[in-house]
Amino acid sequence: MGPNRPPATTPAPSRPGRRLKSPDLLVAESGADLEGHGLKRTMGLFQLVCFGVGAIVGTGIFVGLSDSVAEAGPAVAVSFVLAAVTCVFTAFSVAELGGAIPVSGSSYSFAYATFGERTAFLVGWCLLLEYGVSVSAVAVGWSQYLNELLDSLTGWRLPAALSAGPGDGGAVNLPAVVVIALAAVLLARGMRESARATAAMAVLKIGVLLLFLAIAFTAFRDGNLTPFAGAGVSGVTAGASLAFFSFIGFDAVTTAGEEVRDPRRNIPLAILICIGVVTLLYVAVALAAVGALGADEVAARPAALSLIVDQVTGSAVGGGVIAFGAVVAIASVVLAVMYGQTRVLMSMSRDGLMPRVFERVSPRTATPAAGTWIVAAAVAVPAAFSSLDVVVGLTTIGTLAIMAVVNVAVLALRRTHPGLKRTFRVPLYPLSPLAGVGFCLYLIWGTGWSTWTQFAVFLAVGAGVYALYGRGHSRLGRAEGAGGPGDFGEAAVSGPPARRG
Repeated sequence: MGPNRPPATTPAPSRPGRRLKSPDLLVAESGADLEGHGLKRTMGLFQLVCFGVGAIVGTGIFVGLSDSVAEAGPAVAVSFVLAAVTCVFTAFSVAELGGAIPVSGSSYSFAYATFGERTAFLVGWCLLLEYGVSVSAVAVGWSQYLNELLDSLTGWRLPAALSAGPGDGGAVNLPAVVVIALAAVLLARGMRESARATAAMAVLKIGVLLLFLAIAFTAFRDGNLTPFAGAGVSGVTAGASLAFFSFIGFDAVTTAGEEVRDPRRNIPLAILICIGVVTLLYVAVALAAVGALGADEVAARPAALSLIVDQVTGSAVGGGVIAFGAVVAIASVVLAVMYGQTRVLMSMSRDGLMPRVFERVSPRTATPAAGTWIVAAAVAVPAAFSSLDVVVGLTTIGTLAIMAVVNVAVLALRRTHPGLKRTFRVPLYPLSPLAGVGFCLYLIWGTGWSTWTQFAVFLAVGAGVYALYGRGHSRLGRAEGAGGPGDFGEAAVSGPPARRG
């Protein structure tokens, strides 16, 4: 798999009947402290922060704000804070684990080292849902703002038949497919080009949001914030569960573990910086939007930010600038989240839990090009033909479940691997990860019983896929079978088995 593969190491033995990978083995397999699997370390801290911001800021604030306002009213700012607090506690845990186990598998790899292969597969299953549906939903939002931009610039909009799925009164959402294809082209070309593009887009969209704040606060009216919490605590909680979708993506930073310079230092720093910057932006934008237009108006407008700027400035030019920023912002989310999904699939493929095509790295571009195009095709279909409103709730609960697992993983690894090299430690341990679990469960409760039912069915399907495919193809399982329980150090590190026949 490459000349820089580290020498094989023998990990702590797996418990009988439970396939575990030690953190040392995960790092050794991936070459995370060196150069491994054909991937190149091209990203520094600034690029990684921009990548994280690029993965987070997009549809959630430019389009999804109206949904959160519809539930919470002016108290939507509290909803964003509640969602952010949930993310902050989990961000501490992700930062500790990302610095200790800097590999591409993100939460999937953390679960493998802590709870075993079956749980890790289900976490990876949820990650694929999180990233896949996020890309599709974000691409649909990109199509909406593209129409707003075209309207402000030319007075012409794409016909509904070509810019919306059947559920939204159209036939096919062609712009959503186009933005996914463009992201795939960039990702397949190389990580250096993708990182530069993501950095430029992240800087631009932060600038656009700051411009919105400067304009919207000039029209701010205190009366628009009353009654502040008319829907009560339940409205704030429901708004937070929806607002949480706006934060999905910060864990994608850890999927760059094998393509970041000094990952043990830069991954924890990037995660914490991203959450801080994004939280301040979201709360300020939510307050400015409701204060300028009123909760009822914002709740009825998916593209409320452009409308506010148009009304305040008395010109369509300002709204066009916001629409342009939204188009760029949402495109960067498609790029960053698709990247995360391909790297999680690559890690699962290395372990034999997904087909081998996802782990193949192109020697020319140093990217999993084939896997990238498969992912693009898979997410383009729902983006073209579905509104995804129902599945977004499923994505939220799946992401919250992953975050709860990550917080528990910190507690478990502190006990089972106290000597593990940690470049960042969660503050107020063990209260911080316990609080993270508590907030995740609280927001899961706010998603409602129908979403719980969907999630239970989704997990049951994932367990079936693992039983029918993953368990039998697991390289760790094959190594254990060949050498006895726990005797899988060299076999697991040395790469995929030779092809038969």
